[in-house]
Parts: sequence; structure tokens; C-alpha cells
Amino acid sequence: MEIRAGYDISIEFLAPTPLILMLDIRPEREPDLITPQRPVFEPLVPVQRYIDGFGNRCTRLVAPAGVFRTSAEFTVYDSGRHERHVYDARQTPVQDLPSDVLVFLLGSRYCETDLLSEFAWSIFGNTPHGWARVQSIVDYVHNHLTFSYANARNTRTAWEGWNERIGVCRDFAHLAVTLCRCMNIPARYCTGYLGDIGVPLLPDPMDFSAWFEVWLDGNWYTFDARHNVPRIGRIVIARGRDAADVAISTSFGPHLLTSFNVTTYEIT
Repeated sequence: MEIRAGYDISIEFLAPTPLILMLDIRPEREPDLITPQRPVFEPLVPVQRYIDGFGNRCTRLVAPAGVFRTSAEFTVYDSGRHERHVYDARQTPVQDLPSDVLVFLLGSRYCETDLLSEFAWSIFGNTPHGWARVQSIVDYVHNHLTFSYANARNTRTAWEGWNERIGVCRDFAHLAVTLCRCMNIPARYCTGYLGDIGVPLLPDPMDFSAWFEVWLDGNWYTFDARHNVPRIGRIVIARGRDAADVAISTSFGPHLLTSFNVTTYEIT
């Protein structure tokens, strides 16, 4: 299938301000592009593109004072298949994990493993290892949190989400990631496009989505604690330890988001 995706974002700055944008799809999906992914900047400014330590494509620039706008629209090929489910995938003992995977066992800015470890072991310690344990965690988070755009907060951590029992997709992902790490299962946070493809249309405004991946049996597998059903057409923008590593924009100065639009839909 072909998926049309893009964004149109405007930010107002009081003075020239350094800015890092993480809006391009991951490099490994670039061969699937049918039309180029060419970001537009208004006003036009010099940019520097680089790959960060997690393999995400980033754009560095200095936004001028006033309203700065960036937009892009592209078409990408997708298999049209649901993400893989391998129910017999085994959990890898910590001592056998690849060294570059170990970082996804550690606590991070939004994932306080130290605060949730005792709880995690008390609830999931007797569940079967591997895929079944991860699914138990996903089921728990899906049922424990209530989705609410009205109660979104960009500083909410996994511990706070667990206590408040409310949040948006990033809060579902943070809590699930944290509980997996507590159980010695490497888990990494993902952000990207996820349209209402193959499912009933949601009334919510379209936005970038968050989900997570776990390392089982030598592979990374996709899980989504918010939706908790297999989905079609995920387009990954970035991966990291948590939302702090994959912010779509990082501003080094005061700013105000004035417009934010995301689109993702299947071309029929």
C-alpha cells in the first residue's frame, strides 16, 4: 500500500534561537519513499543534518525571531501487514544481551525503574518469560491508564502516570517501557506516524504517535500499550530511551507553538 504522510508546524520565537528538529522518518525506511521527503522552512534558513547516537535523522538550525514554519509531505510504500507477533519469542538473559542493547534496561528521564521495580516484580514475577510476560505488561498498562488529550502533560513520568492513571500515548509507552525494564526486558521508546488504517476512524485530531519495542530472542518487536491490537502502517521517526531522546523539536530558548498539524492516510 501507499501512505501519504506529513506535517505543518509553526513556532514563534522572541529572538534568534538554536533549534533541533527530529521530523524525518528513520533512515532504514527511506528506501520505501515513493516521493521525496523534502522539509520546507519559512523563512528559509541554513540547516545542518546529522544522525544522532540512536540512529535518528536530525536537523539543526537557528530559527529567526518571529514565526518559523516547517512542513513536509511525502508518500511511502508500506507492506500493509500487521506488525509481527512471535508468541514463542524467548527472553534473553541479561548476561547474553548484546552490549548496545543494555542501555535499554536502564532507568531514564521518564522511566523510573527504581520506583517501579518492586511493584513490577510483585505483579509480573510469576508470569511466563518472554512474549507472554511482555503481553501481560501491555495488558496491564492498557487497562490501568485512561487515554485523555485534555490531561496531557509533557513532564509526566511513568511513575506519575502510574499514580495518576491517565495520559496520552507517550504515557502508555513510558509506563510499559519502565515495567519491561524492571523485569530485565530491554525496551525502547518509539515515535512516528500511525494513521487510522484498517481500524475505525478515531474522532481525535491526528498527531504523532508513541509506542515501544522490546528485545526478545535476538530481535526487536513492536508493542502498543495504548491500542493493544496489531496495527498497519507504522512509520517510525525516531527511537530512544524515552521521549527526551526523540522530541520532534528541541528549542534552546523561549518559544510558543502556534500551529501543529499532522496527516497520515492510505492512498486508495
